Amino acid sequence: MLNAVALLAVAAALARPNLVFIMSDDHAAHAISAYGSRVNQTPQIDRLAREGIRFRNAFVTNSICTPARATILTGLYSHKNGVPVFNRFDGSQPTVAKLLQAAGYHTGMIGKWHLGSDPTGFDRWEILPGQGVYNDPVLYTATGEKTYAGRYATDVITDLGIEFIRERPKDRPFFLMLHHKAPHREWTPDELHRRMFAERVIPEPPTLWDDYATRTDALHENEQRVAFDLTRRDLKLEPPAGLSAAERSAWLSVKPTELEAVVGGKRLSLTGDALARYKYQRYMQDYLACVQSVDDNLGRLLDFLRLSGLERDTIVVYTSDQGFFLGEHGLFDKRFMYEESLRIPLLVRWPAVVRPGSESDALALNLDFAPTFLEAAGLAVPESMQGKSLVPILRGETPRDWRSAIYYRYYHDPGHHNTRAHYGVRTASHKLIYFWKKDQWELYDLRSDPSELRNVYGQPDQEAVTAELKATLAQLRREYQDDDRFADEQPPQGVDGTVAALRGR
Repeated sequence: MLNAVALLAVAAALARPNLVFIMSDDHAAHAISAYGSRVNQTPQIDRLAREGIRFRNAFVTNSICTPARATILTGLYSHKNGVPVFNRFDGSQPTVAKLLQAAGYHTGMIGKWHLGSDPTGFDRWEILPGQGVYNDPVLYTATGEKTYAGRYATDVITDLGIEFIRERPKDRPFFLMLHHKAPHREWTPDELHRRMFAERVIPEPPTLWDDYATRTDALHENEQRVAFDLTRRDLKLEPPAGLSAAERSAWLSVKPTELEAVVGGKRLSLTGDALARYKYQRYMQDYLACVQSVDDNLGRLLDFLRLSGLERDTIVVYTSDQGFFLGEHGLFDKRFMYEESLRIPLLVRWPAVVRPGSESDALALNLDFAPTFLEAAGLAVPESMQGKSLVPILRGETPRDWRSAIYYRYYHDPGHHNTRAHYGVRTASHKLIYFWKKDQWELYDLRSDPSELRNVYGQPDQEAVTAELKATLAQLRREYQDDDRFADEQPPQGVDGTVAALRGR
């Protein structure tokens, strides 16, 4: 029988909320109906918006996969946590998982890790090697690996997350990081959801045919354009029979400039704008089908929490590691500081604290997640963390001194898509971007030009706002101690490979 002291300790542990952090990969906020999507409906994600709070202005500090994950774990910018591009994460540094684990939380990491090193601070982890695959995924632990033959990654990751919660120690709160691969490129849906979107015609964004007038060199030089840079693999074209593995891979990597396809029941030879429109449809059909699987699986997890009696005492967070272009500016992928890439969905349900249907315009960052989890758990936030806890906002009390500007920095140049390195500042009304290797600037008035089509940098009537934004940018760089340490050279990359190459690092 437990003595009085032990009973009090158990009661205190149970009073702390459980934490379930669900993160998809490359899920654009504007592909969520709660955020006004024109292209799909996400009823399960919308549940979190109805039952919790929707952040309308949540952003990332570096819109690329591995750096975003390192920032979420550490509460630090890339130049502080050592992960500016696809660099192996130093697991010896302090993380939110380690701090929660030390405070008595049962901690788990399931799904896409993509940090190159073994997870630390987790009582249980089972992760994809590198990017992982959609079908027949392999997941590995510290001691073994398993191929989930005949299974789809989103379903498997959700199953494992539910299993983690079901098998947890019942006398301790839990912290689960559930990271989906979907809807990352090459956007391979399961068959059920593929059929759901196969015949749909997806509305084109108004800026699909953006000519980049007034913009600097960066957009003109990029190689993430729907019309020109999607490959045969992306478009799910079938290679000719009889190719070797190397020949098949080379064939699939080609960016087609013409092809034959069935459109509207007719077989057509497509080039130019007609081909670009076809590519957009194929891209979006598969992307949205992957999103729909994430949405359905979120519903399964939410239902499990409710039926298990855990709903009221569990904070559920849904977000993405970064935003994504869905044809805006003619683009796919992320990286740029433009709104579609910079912005992330952020929905939080905390029944004991958050008023259902709440919304916030506060400028939030993925930098804030670690401090938020710690304060929600009743723990002190280390002074070394650069983010701010969102808990006051969750309680409906946005601090008067909340940030009025955010700082962003992207390093991977040329990277996979010939993207120019840049940093910048965004306020509620303006955005200033500096492409430092080009010594070129872009300035946008987000009130009159929310689509960011008119670069007004250097115009006579913009001198005062430009000076103000440059001063704010300099102040933020000082505040976050950005000393340009990775501006010219980044650490070696090392987050992809086989299980044998990654485990134990």
